[in-house]
Amino acid sequence: MKQSPRAKRLAKHHKRFKSGGKLNLVALMDIFTILVFFLIVNQSEVRVLQNIEKIKLPVSIAEELPVENLVITVLEDTVLIQERAVWQNSADKPNFSEQENLEFIEAMTTELTYQASKRTELTESEQEKGRAVTIIGDSSTPYMALKQIMAACAETGYRNMSLAVERQASKTAEEG
Repeated sequence: MKQSPRAKRLAKHHKRFKSGGKLNLVALMDIFTILVFFLIVNQSEVRVLQNIEKIKLPVSIAEELPVENLVITVLEDTVLIQERAVWQNSADKPNFSEQENLEFIEAMTTELTYQASKRTELTESEQEKGRAVTIIGDSSTPYMALKQIMAACAETGYRNMSLAVERQASKTAEEG
């Protein structure tokens, strides 16, 4: 029996859709390979310091991105080095932020020396400028506290100091 062209077309159409759908994985794998490569290359571009809700960072228009290095966090009554509590104000200890406190400086020096002993080899830049450290403190941190922390850092070879700030757009960018 001879089929009409329409019947042939419908039979072909039904035969084509009866077999399951096909997915070309080669093109999909190419896209994902490129995507993974792109993410790996660009993931190091984002530099974010730890964010502590209790701290309100000072504002600055600095353009330089933060570098991962030793972090000293100054809270209202506590000082942390790499998230380890080094000093906590209490009734029996003098406050580190009101006057020079030798116990506080000694505790800082001990911890910084320990941190330095973890990595004894210094790069050329570190030999020239000193080890790098970032100090994260609230914008209301007293100058005396910062002075003591910076003195302890300098004493232990951490002379390349950075203060963490919150980035603010420059005035020319806001106006234009």
